[in-house]
Amino acid sequence: MARNPVARDAVLDAFEELLIDVGERAATLDAVAKRAGVSKGGLLYHFPNKEALIAAVLERLDRLAVEDLALMAAAAEGAAAYFIRSSLWSDSPMDRSFVAATRLAEVAHEEARRRFAAIQQQWLDLIAADVGTAMAKAVLYMGDGLYFNAMWESGTTGDGMGRQGDIEELLAAVERLRG
Repeated sequence: MARNPVARDAVLDAFEELLIDVGERAATLDAVAKRAGVSKGGLLYHFPNKEALIAAVLERLDRLAVEDLALMAAAAEGAAAYFIRSSLWSDSPMDRSFVAATRLAEVAHEEARRRFAAIQQQWLDLIAADVGTAMAKAVLYMGDGLYFNAMWESGTTGDGMGRQGDIEELLAAVERLRG
């Protein structure tokens, strides 16, 4: 019998939400089942243990990162500008997946850390092809700073609109240094 992808996604979404809201330790199988509105047996049908849930969250992050990297590579404005402009919380699937995986990395989950490092290197490579190696790290740190400052200020409910001026100033600085 085929597994229901809608139910599987609901369980995975619930696990992501719990990671974001309360952290890895509180994201128990019971809590995930309750948040997803399924029985614990229903959860276990899709994910036999917490490690399987973690693996699925990291696979989702990888898939979304590949999609983001493709958009970055194709961006008419260039990879650096795309990265900075996309570095505000927008409650996108990538944002939620990224923050959920961050919660795993915070508790020293090595596979989460390895995946983050690989994604960051891919971002850095694309940005470096756009603005050069030295400037690429600065752009990466600018984007990271925008993202995490917005998260600290407004959490996952903020829209980042108050930071649009910051983005324009950073883009102008990158252009000055580029030219």
